[in-house]
This record gives sequence, C-alpha cells and structure tokens, in this order.
Amino acid sequence: MQKSRGIISYKNVQKNYLRQRQLKRGADSFLLWSLGVGAVISGDFFGWNYGLAAGGFWGLTIATFVIAIMYLCMVYSLAELSVALPHTGGFYSFTRNAFGPFWGFICGVAVTIEYVLTTAAIVFSMSNYLKSLIPNVPSYLLWLLAYTIFVAIAIQSLELTLNVSVFLTLAAMLVLGIFYVSMLAADVFKPELLFNVPANLGESATWLPKGWQGVFASIPYAIWFYLAIEILPLSSEETNDVPRNMPKALILSMFTLIALSVLTLVLNSGVGGGAAAIGQSNVPLKDGLEAYFGKGVTSDVLTVIALTFGLVASFHTVIYGYGRSLFSLSRAGYIPHWISVTSENHTPYRALILGTVVGLICVMLIDLGSDAVDAVILNMAVFAALISYILVMLSYIKLKFSCPNLPRPYESPLGIFGASLGSILAIFALVACYFIPAYQPGIKGIALVLIIATFYFFFCSRNRLVAQAPEEAAALKNSKFKIYP
Repeated sequence: MQKSRGIISYKNVQKNYLRQRQLKRGADSFLLWSLGVGAVISGDFFGWNYGLAAGGFWGLTIATFVIAIMYLCMVYSLAELSVALPHTGGFYSFTRNAFGPFWGFICGVAVTIEYVLTTAAIVFSMSNYLKSLIPNVPSYLLWLLAYTIFVAIAIQSLELTLNVSVFLTLAAMLVLGIFYVSMLAADVFKPELLFNVPANLGESATWLPKGWQGVFASIPYAIWFYLAIEILPLSSEETNDVPRNMPKALILSMFTLIALSVLTLVLNSGVGGGAAAIGQSNVPLKDGLEAYFGKGVTSDVLTVIALTFGLVASFHTVIYGYGRSLFSLSRAGYIPHWISVTSENHTPYRALILGTVVGLICVMLIDLGSDAVDAVILNMAVFAALISYILVMLSYIKLKFSCPNLPRPYESPLGIFGASLGSILAIFALVACYFIPAYQPGIKGIALVLIIATFYFFFCSRNRLVAQAPEEAAALKNSKFKIYP
C-alpha cells in the first residue's frame, strides 16, 4: 500500500522487511566510549600538525579552542537528541524529524561522505607508513588487506567489533601516553621551539606569524582533533539502556579527546625541529621519537608501530560508522532497499561492503593523483562534517520548539544557547575555510556530490520511502501524520 504526503510517497512494507534488517544490542558506556575515542584518535597522530604551517602555534591553538567549544556544544546537543530519538540514523534521523525527508537525506549523505573519505585518507596514509618496513609490497595489496580484515570484523559480529575497538583505542592511547611522558622526562621538549614558524611580512613571529588569516586556515586541521566523535549516535539501536549509557559515553569521549588534543598540540610542537618542522611533517610523532631515541631503525620501527595503532583504531571504527549510516538510509528507502539487509549475526554486511568499494575507489584516485588530490579528499571530509554539524544543531533548536513534548530522558545543560553557539561556530568555520583558496576545491567537490544527491532524491528516493522504518515512523508520529496502522 502506498500513500503520499505532498511530493513524498510512503509505502507500507510487510513485517518481514524489518525482520531482515535488525541490529543487535550489546554496547555499554565503556564500549561506546572506546568507539567514540577510537573514531577520532588518529587525528592526534597526523593531520593536525599542518595547522602549524598554516597559522603558527598560537594560530592553531586559537582555532583548536574555537573548534573544541563547537564540538562541546554539539556533543551535549547530541546527548539529548540520541536519547529522544534512539535510532541508527543518528544525524539523518535528527534532521529528518526537524526539517523533513529532503534535509534528512542531505545530512545523511554528508555524514556518509565524511566517513567513507576519512577511511580512504587513513588507509592511504597507513600504507605509506607500512611501506618503510615492507617496501616491496604494492600499496594496493595493503589497502585491500586493511579493508578486508576490518570489514570482515565488522561483518562478523557487533561484539567482536566493539572488543577490537577497545583494544585498538587503549593501545593508541598508551602509545600517546608513552610519547607524552618521554617528551617531558627526557627534557627534549623546548617551549621556545613552539614559536619558530617563519612570519609573514608585518606579522609577529611569536604571536600570529600568519596573521588572523592563519587562524582561519588552521581550522580544518583543528577539526582533525575531534572529527567523527559524532559516530556514537549511529550505535543507538545497538546500545543497552540508551538514556543511561549514550550521554555518559558522548561527554566522557569528548573530554578525553580534548585532553589528548591539548597534550599533543603542545608537546609534539616543541620537539625536534620545532613547530616549523612539525608543521611540514607527514609523521609528526617521529620527530619526537627521534629526539628521544635518535635517528635509526629503532625510531623508525617505533614510529610505524605507533602510527599504525593510531590509524587502525580510527580506520576500524569509521568503517563501522559508514556501514550504519548506509544501512539506515537504505532501510528508510532513501537509497536502494537491498543495501540494508543484515546477516544472521545482525550486521549490515551489504552496507559495509558497498562503503568499502567506494572507499577503495577514492584511495585509487588519491594514488593516481597528487598531493593536491589527497588534500581535496581530506578537506571534503571536513566540509561534509561541518555541513552535517550545522544541520543537526539547527535541528536541535527546531525540535525544542516544534516538539516540546518529545520525551527527553536526558537534557543538555547548555540547551538552545549551546546549540545556537555551536551552529554559529560551525557556520563560521565553513565560511572561514571557503575564503582560503587552497580549500575551495574541497568545498566544490562536496557541493557537486550534494547536487547529485538532490537530483537522486527528487527523481528516486521521494517515491519509495518506508513508513515503518524507525526514523521515518518517529518523524511521522511527531508530525501527527499517520499513514500506517
């Protein structure tokens, strides 16, 4: 049976439809915490340091402070939304409930782009590090091996996925902890090295060597410290006692990441060749390890081990993220229904495989291109994330007014003020990045994908949405428009 509401057509499906698309609960607050930290922790191992070249130490510090406030505002909003609408759709579900199917779909597409491109960038970097130990192995074999291993883990079971995430996250944190202690205990950290980035004409070398434009240019790299913390709401249907565990995990993950980002930014910038050298390095931890162990095989091996743990932790977790995002969009009918069928172990194996295929294509594009292609893909991931952040925080504000009676077992202490401040900062970050010419190709790339998604929605998706999908059912119930029994 099919019914329409405006230009949107919903269809009622048989009970067997949802039975073939079930997930399994099993995550508690500790497992969720490891998932949240693990998704982000690679940002402490690489990527952030390019902000030193873009804005100097203080420029990157200011950008990191602003972005940390934005993420805190968003995380508290997510904690409330996740318990009010505990569905696997996450950001898509929140935006769908607030602004309707089209904007929900656009938000879901942006989140999926972010996760697929992030895994592509991570596996490309991972292969570069591993090639120093195994130089004769072709890169494409390393990509295939990495994707195969961790997609297989994600397909096997939720329990295995979460346990592996705990191990990798704790291992990556241990590596960072050893690095921090070594930098201080061996007296290799020198505060004066924080300020050796060459200044532009007329700018202060110790304060803002690249001026305020350098602060703007540092924003995408500051985001790498926290990018993908928003993965946690995607696990809502796999979480035990969502009102109790989800807010705790989100908030604790965020404060853990803030602590790590401060230690990394300060201690890793003041070692080796200082901020000037660290800002140009592909492996910023290596400068610190070489300052402690000296150049040679020992530091090279330790660097590869350290970076592999950090990168693999995020790679593994973000694979989980794009699998759930594609699963939820498919279950609701925005993309083909066959994608959301789950395995006997209740894992979205088809969505995981599809996201992996797209990720591998992106890795090949990076490899065939140049450093510019790599930068564009990294920036596309950041810009897609910012678009989704803006939409979800505006959704929080909208739902506060349009659905005041929506059950909210947890309420953000920052409320509408926090969501408003977070959305303003996210808009500021997006606009600031747009005015940096080097970042504009990434923004144009995201715009192109979203235009294609818009055409797909109006020509395909809008005619086959599923009324009983949890995210759609909640939205239709909240809007008092019932088209199903």
